[in-house]
Amino acid sequence: MNVLFEKFSLPEELQAVVYNSPSVIIPESKEVLFELIFGNEHTDKIEVIYDVDGKSVKEAEVVRCKNGAAVNFVEDYMRRRDPDCMRIADNLPTDKPRFEDVYGYDFSVLREETLRWLTRQELILVPFKAGGYQYGYDSVLVCPRNAAFFAFALSQLQAFVEVKNVEHFTPRAVIYVAPPFRNTRFDGKQVVVHSRHEDLHEIFSYNLYPGPSAKKGIYSVLLDIGEQEGWVTAHASAARIITPYENEMVMMHEGASGGGKSELLQDVPRAQDGRVLLGHNIQTDEERFISMSDTCTIEPVTDDMAICHPSFQKNSGKLALADGEDGWFVRVDGITEYGCDPMYEKIAIHSKEPLVFFNIAGVPRATCLPWEHTIDTTGKPCPNPRVIIPRRMIHNIVWSPVEVDVRSFGVRMPPNTAKTPSYGIMGLMHIIPPALAWLWRLVAPRGFNNPSINGGSALASEGVGSYWPFATGKRVAQANLLLEQIINCSGTRYVLIPNQHIGVWKVGFAAEWISREYLARRGGVNMKMDRLVPARCPLLGYALKEMKVDGQQISSKFLRPETQETLGEAGYDKGAKILNDFFARELAVYDVEELHPVGKQILECFKRGGSIQDYCDIIPLGLQ
Repeated sequence: MNVLFEKFSLPEELQAVVYNSPSVIIPESKEVLFELIFGNEHTDKIEVIYDVDGKSVKEAEVVRCKNGAAVNFVEDYMRRRDPDCMRIADNLPTDKPRFEDVYGYDFSVLREETLRWLTRQELILVPFKAGGYQYGYDSVLVCPRNAAFFAFALSQLQAFVEVKNVEHFTPRAVIYVAPPFRNTRFDGKQVVVHSRHEDLHEIFSYNLYPGPSAKKGIYSVLLDIGEQEGWVTAHASAARIITPYENEMVMMHEGASGGGKSELLQDVPRAQDGRVLLGHNIQTDEERFISMSDTCTIEPVTDDMAICHPSFQKNSGKLALADGEDGWFVRVDGITEYGCDPMYEKIAIHSKEPLVFFNIAGVPRATCLPWEHTIDTTGKPCPNPRVIIPRRMIHNIVWSPVEVDVRSFGVRMPPNTAKTPSYGIMGLMHIIPPALAWLWRLVAPRGFNNPSINGGSALASEGVGSYWPFATGKRVAQANLLLEQIINCSGTRYVLIPNQHIGVWKVGFAAEWISREYLARRGGVNMKMDRLVPARCPLLGYALKEMKVDGQQISSKFLRPETQETLGEAGYDKGAKILNDFFARELAVYDVEELHPVGKQILECFKRGGSIQDYCDIIPLGLQ
């Protein structure tokens, strides 16, 4: 305890909790923390149980497997993040629900009760860096000892700090974990309460699924700090792409969930004969393939959270970023059998150190297999199986900040024909001016058949930056930060890439993989304007007149969907109206006095039905 107070400058209330707790364990290493899950090396399975008004309530079961710990929650509901779980407990500016407005009383009452409950528990205190070892912020997790699996999960996601390396540790963020209150105060719902202060961000997690707190809660911390300091943590994957001729390009891919962030980091999948499937016509069953002899080498940079700190930037005028995590919360619903994703399968199955699995079946002392998804009470596999993969286990991982050549945005597109028009009007790749790139990041469509959203093809917004569900502040503040970032990074180019469908062709993520290969071979968006044609819908910027990949021509039917016989210009225009009406609804909330002056120009351009050139006149495209 003396060591704790000598090395840590904890908030006064947290000091009182740890000083009066029956015991406080600060794990010396991740190995020690893993063993705390089971208590001793002979225990194969534990149940995580809490007293709730005199009744024992089982939250989860944890099994010791050969390659780590398999965590399974009792309730289906607890196996995925509830999108409506954030509550704000402070008086700082916010557009999110405030605790008092939702529950009818001041959070200070529950806060005191929570701290009192923690004081009576045996505790684990985990120091870590929110945002990574090199660029992160001192932070701590405080949780009951019987929830050690949660502490271990956080130590894998964030940059775990060994106590022997701590000298002067002043937390910028604190996560308090108090599971029983989910049932005593919130009718069994996931609730994560954020309390922001000038130099401290507190997160009170009232559930044990790490998604809303250990994962997205820390994202909230980084967004909050960035909002104060003037920078953004983008919701993006990024990779350095190296062509067979050793040319390099850095590509960053953003979008709502299901928009293709993980797919940017995947190798191009091939059919048995080695060809690449471009698309499958859902009406005629025709398939289109292209042959690709060699594909690019992918060096991953980020998977989900990209810190875009101004200090990373050089004099090139390009956006620079680094990973904001130390481990990736990888969803493996796409791994349904051996061979679906060789890289992650190899890491998960043959790991040399213990991992943590969620919603995946575990047999004591046996290997936990990433395709053995837990069965929900519906009789169907849980749609959210996860494994946390430390970055250092990923082949060719990039550790230093990179400058972004191409910044893409992915959108899930529905099938589209003249008989059944939809907003699926996007071609294989569109080059867009920076002003339009900003508008797409304000609207951030979830799009067709989103894996994280119930329902079909309804068009809905993920919110500003596609990270809005995790932000605690003001929507317009984030819109302004994104615009300033775009204005200040004139060396980075912007593209739109559809997935799922191009008109009547089902393409999955082929458009993204082919665009990645095409752009890398060209050194990014490095082309003359005479190779482009204005898209029929101005929101889509420019389409390519032609595209040749590895010596093969891509049909214009994939580049400009209106040339498809089943769609035509009339059907395309109906889809364009659906898209324009959606943009009009979503952009209305940003038409406020606080909006950046250039942002007001862009919104006015949209409202008057401006042309692509009008958007380029506001912020130049940068091509000749």
